[in-house]
Parts: sequence; structure tokens; C-alpha cells
Amino acid sequence: MTVWDDLVGQEYVAEQLDAAARDADALVTAVDRGEAPPEASKMTHAWLFTGPPGAGRATAARAFAAALQCVSPDRALGGSPGCGFCDGCHTSLGGTHADVEVIRTDLLSIGVKETRDLVRRAQLSPAGGRWQVIVLEDADRLTEGAGNVLLKAVEEPAPRTVWLLCAPSIEDVLPTIRSRCRLLTLRTPPVDAVADVLVRSDGIDPDRAATAARATQGHIDRARRLATDERARSRRAAVLKLPLRVADVGGALRAAQELVDAAAEEAAQLAEETDAKETEELKAALGAQSGGRMPRGTAGVMKELEDKQKRRRTRTQRDSLDLALTDLTGFYRDVLALQFGAHSALANTDAEESLTRLAGTTTPESTLRRIEAIGACREALSSNVAPLLAVEAMTLALRAG
Repeated sequence: MTVWDDLVGQEYVAEQLDAAARDADALVTAVDRGEAPPEASKMTHAWLFTGPPGAGRATAARAFAAALQCVSPDRALGGSPGCGFCDGCHTSLGGTHADVEVIRTDLLSIGVKETRDLVRRAQLSPAGGRWQVIVLEDADRLTEGAGNVLLKAVEEPAPRTVWLLCAPSIEDVLPTIRSRCRLLTLRTPPVDAVADVLVRSDGIDPDRAATAARATQGHIDRARRLATDERARSRRAAVLKLPLRVADVGGALRAAQELVDAAAEEAAQLAEETDAKETEELKAALGAQSGGRMPRGTAGVMKELEDKQKRRRTRTQRDSLDLALTDLTGFYRDVLALQFGAHSALANTDAEESLTRLAGTTTPESTLRRIEAIGACREALSSNVAPLLAVEAMTLALRAG
């Protein structure tokens, strides 16, 4: 087992990162011995991992961070960094390594203040003497101001600092930043490979693993959730029934309301699990008195937490809606496949009766218009259009498509 084992279907990326980790190890060794660093090296100070959702961008970045911190004795014997077992690998993958900072956000954006704090951290020398690694999993969520703050750090990095940025595509990162990064593009993992991982790593029944992997089209995290969470399966089943419920205006509007309500309910459930605990922990840290009274001067801190939790609920609701729209797009793609006779290409085999019914009563042109309507809804939601208005426009278009 190595740190690369969780990179499902990404053999090329693993090879590139393994070669860079070897060169990084040689560089550290040379500098520690007072020798001149190697002239040719595949290692660089800034990397940009891109790829479709579920491809494993963050997984690849964390695996590379672990390989950079690997302290296995086998390296001295010609072994590759990234053993997966040594203290450096174990703590890096577990999120407890002192020199590996992993930044992810539950909010809609990453602002200037957070980015300045991150840049200050990046200027520190590594405590363990190897590398200071900053993994920014949501580089696409940097505001323009935050991106400009990050640019300076990427342009003039500290000698032992490595930036690992993750984003869906290069267009999601400022041109000035991406031009200073080495690009690695991940692909959508093959469905069979995802199913195999679910069986081996999670002990999931092979048939259920295959169904989940096929339904999510190679999205590892979604496949795992679908295979293990009954609520996720129920929500998906409800979404796949929507195309048959939009025959009239009333049905379309009811379906839109139910879709938005379901997303809001999921956001509320997740908030209930995390918000109360966060609030109590902060109150205790600020010295809350018996009866819940807070010391003077702490109201602003509590208000900041409330605002953060509100933004997180908004992000969660939007993500839940986007997931439903992704499932809906997959449904209509299956309809289109049937209309062109590609029966073996279906992702949603558990909804084959509904797929066959729509395929036989509509045209490929109308199916394409419906897929475009879903895409327009996703774009509207990303532009902060009110969720109900955006989803209602979509369901009405599905009816008229």
C-alpha cells in the first residue's frame, strides 16, 4: 500500500507526482548535505490540480503532500517516497502533520482575511525540516481580492514552501496564478474502478457498489455516499421521479417547490448537527458564565460565527440542489441514449421503466432542450438567483420541452 492507492483511475497523474516526489527528496537530501541541488528537477513550488467533480483532485494533492513528507528508511535504498506507513505519510494523510495545512471551505467563497493568514503561514520554515505544504482544496472559491493576495505568495515563495491548488478547471483560477503553477489534469475515473474501490475499501456489496458507481458516473465520493446512505438513495429516487411529474403547470410548480424544500431540509439537518456544537465550543472558549451570559466584548465574535453558519447553510442548500440537478441531467442523458438505441450505456438502470416511457413519447431534440434547461438552472443558481425562481423556470421548461 502507498499514498497513491486512493487515486482511482489516475495512473498518469500518480506517475508524475511520484517522479516529482523523488526529485523533491533528492533536493532536500542535497541541501541538507550542503551539496548543490540537482540541475534538472520535476519538482516545482506550485501545482494546480484540475478535473471534473469526483475525479479526486484533493485526494491527489493530499497524497502528494504525504509523499513530500515521507520519512521511510526505504528511500535511502532507492525506494519511492510515499510509503503510506511512516509517521510523515500517516500524519499528512490524517491531517495532523505540523507542516501540512489543508484548507477547505463550507462557505461560498474564501476571502482576503483568510488568504492573508494562509500566506503568513506559508512563510514559516517547516518544523520537520522538509517542506511546508499548503493544500488549497477550493481555489476556485477565492474572491478576486483573495486571489491577488495569493498571487504574491506564489510568485515569491519561501524556499521550502509548496502550494497545491485544486479547482475544477484552469478557468476557475486567476490567469496570473495558473501561469505560475504546474498543471495536472485528472480524468473521471472508470465506473468499474470506482466500484472496485467501494468493495475493497468500504466492504460494500459488489452489486450495490456497481449500481452506485454507474449511477454517479465515476464520482467516487457520491458513489460511496449513495452506496452507504439510505437518505441519499431516497433523495435520488425522488429526483428521478420528477420528469414524470411535470406534465402540467401545477405539477411543475409543485415539483420545483419540493426540490427546493428538500435541499433546504438537508441543509437544516447538517446545520443542526454542527452549528450547536460550534456555538457551545466558542462560548466555552470565550468564558461564558452560568446561565449563558457572555463576557463583554464577545458579541462581535458570536455574530461572526452566526454569519459564517448562515453562509454555510446557503452553500449546503446550493450544493444539495446542484447534486439533484446532476442526477436529473444523468436521467435525461439516459433518455437520449435510448432514443439513439444505446441501451448498454444507461447509468440509471434502476429507473429504466421511466426512461423507456419518456424515450418513446418524446424526441431527441426535446430531450436536448431539457438538458439545456437544467444547465441554465445550474448557471442561474451559481449567479445567486433565488433558488425557487430558478428551479420553477427549469421545471416549466421541462414540461414544455
